[in-house]
Amino acid sequence: MKQQFIYVFLFFGMFFLSCNADKNSKEFMVNSWQTTYLKIEMPTHQKSDSLNIYEDKFENNPELVAQSSYKSDGTFTSWFLNKKGEKISESNGKWQVKEDSLFVQFFYNGRDMKVSYHIKETDEGFIAKSKYDWDEDGDFDDILTMKTKKIKLDN
Repeated sequence: MKQQFIYVFLFFGMFFLSCNADKNSKEFMVNSWQTTYLKIEMPTHQKSDSLNIYEDKFENNPELVAQSSYKSDGTFTSWFLNKKGEKISESNGKWQVKEDSLFVQFFYNGRDMKVSYHIKETDEGFIAKSKYDWDEDGDFDDILTMKTKKIKLDN
C-alpha cells in the first residue's frame, strides 16, 4: 500500500512538474525576439553527396535581420527588418510549447511549414535546434541552429 502511494505521488509530481515546465516555457516565449545567429547544415544538399552549410552571425549591418513576436494566444508574427528599418516578408502562424520543444505552423514562401525546435533558454534569449527538410529535397536530414535575443518593439 505504501509503495502504491509513492508511485501515485511520483506520477502526479512528475505530471505537475511537466505542466509547470510547459507554463514557464510558454510564459518565456511570449515576447519579441531577434535572430543573432543561424546555421543550417544540409548533409545531402539537394540530394547530392556534398555537405552545404549556411551560417550567419548577423554582424556588421546585415541586409536583413529576422525578428518575431509571440503572443499568449498561441499566435506569432515573423518578419525581416531591412536596413531602412522596414518590415518585409511578414508571416503569421501558430505556436505552442511542450516541455522543451517549440512547435510552429506558418505559411512561408509558397509552402505550409510545420517545424519543431528543441529550445534552451539563455541569458539574452534562447537557442533553438531543429531537424527539418530545409533544402526541400524530401529528406528531413538538415540541422538548423538558431540563437536569439529578446527585443523591445516600438508599437
